[in-house]
Amino acid sequence: MAELFDKAKNFVADKVGAIKKPEADLDVDISKMGLHSVTLMANISITNPYSHSIPICEVRYTLFSAGKEILSGTMPDPGDIEEKDVTLLKVPVKVPYNMLMTIAKDLGRDWDIDYEVKVDLIVDLPIFGNITIPLSKKGEIKLPTASSLFGGGDDDSKDKNDDE
Repeated sequence: MAELFDKAKNFVADKVGAIKKPEADLDVDISKMGLHSVTLMANISITNPYSHSIPICEVRYTLFSAGKEILSGTMPDPGDIEEKDVTLLKVPVKVPYNMLMTIAKDLGRDWDIDYEVKVDLIVDLPIFGNITIPLSKKGEIKLPTASSLFGGGDDDSKDKNDDE
């Protein structure tokens, strides 16, 4: 009887393991630079292989730089992942410049910020319950110079440098 139970358990595990799950990609861009903060936009593209929408329970994010956690936060209940489609989820991450001063060594070398963003996308799948899709992205952010903040740039840079 135990042998039959083991075979059934292995069969179910193989079938469940072969079921397609939602997949996601992460891209990070600078959305806005102001006098007091920089806003990063974490763009998450989520592919749903199912013929029904999937509720997103929560998005958790953490920003690291120079090996230190700069900030973290959550975005509760951002909506659903559309059925048989790719859904773009935008997660704004506002980083005050005073938080960035904690990593002044990195800034002093090349006037940019090397970063890593980790995002946990928590979705509610029928039968499985909540699953977490972990994502991460590394990159660098070039900070504005004083001249670009105070009118030394072109008209496009003025739009990016307005503060909320």
